[in-house]
Amino acid sequence: MTDFRELQEEILRLKDKRRAVILAHNYQRDDVQDIADFVGDSLELSRTASELKCDVIVFCGVNFMAESASILSPEKTVLWPVKDAICPMAGMITVDRPRRLWKTFPGYDRKAEYSFPEAFTLRDMKAKYPGVPVVTYVNTTADVKAESDVCCTSANGVKVVESLDADRAICVPDRNLARWIARNTEKEIIYWDGFCHVHDKVTAEDVVTARKEHPDAVFIAHPECRLEILETADHVTSTSGMLRYAKASDAREFIIGTEIGLLYRLRKENPDKLFYPIRKDMICPNMKRITLQSVARSLKEMTYEVKVAEDIRIPAKRALDRMLAIK
Repeated sequence: MTDFRELQEEILRLKDKRRAVILAHNYQRDDVQDIADFVGDSLELSRTASELKCDVIVFCGVNFMAESASILSPEKTVLWPVKDAICPMAGMITVDRPRRLWKTFPGYDRKAEYSFPEAFTLRDMKAKYPGVPVVTYVNTTADVKAESDVCCTSANGVKVVESLDADRAICVPDRNLARWIARNTEKEIIYWDGFCHVHDKVTAEDVVTARKEHPDAVFIAHPECRLEILETADHVTSTSGMLRYAKASDAREFIIGTEIGLLYRLRKENPDKLFYPIRKDMICPNMKRITLQSVARSLKEMTYEVKVAEDIRIPAKRALDRMLAIK
């Protein structure tokens, strides 16, 4: 316990010394969330960072999140505590080079469904559908955002598509989010074949089992789950949306269809309510790579700095700004 407290105190000292702000995603470890100045989803954290008066941002999240902070705050030093905390879904799409196909994951028992070959790229997709606007999920690398017309989040995907002056749109990289958007718009959605291995593994049997075990619970699902799961949910929303919904709801019990890291904050903010994971193995191992030790080292050694080159940052920011301009 003493070592833990000393580690917390060291982080606080280093944070003051560097004029730093620590941001943690909702899926981070409990103790990392506790040491953070702000906890939230990837985009709201990056937006928060752009408005803060600080010199250094320590982003406790996966690669594309630190990149987004750099895109929106180019004048600040963005540190990423663990450089191999990579989002697999973000790696499933590339601009102009062969992408990485993720065939299997630990604890993931479904075969990946790929519509395109390994060498197929975003530019190939744009050439196949010339003139069709590209809507890119924020869960992508900076160069993919730069190749896009507009970004979206899991919360505003439908609104972004509806705002386009076009009858159809290309949505990348998450096929499940794209299918959810397609279900809620009359526009044609052309979707990529990427997926989040954490959300994609939820099955209809999981939902049936959870509802039997918790018959009074409300089921909230993240739109990265498969469409057949979303259609059985009582509410579909982003992680931030789940927090707001649970707080406002009169219900006392909830089944949560997203990464288990969110349950810490849900329980913390709603101590009188009960929250159950849809599956006990809803864990993103890359999110959990970041520890208090790595945060302390990052502040002490100023590692690892994330800097998006201007030729990528400017068009990527344009895609993000277009999204943020949508009411």
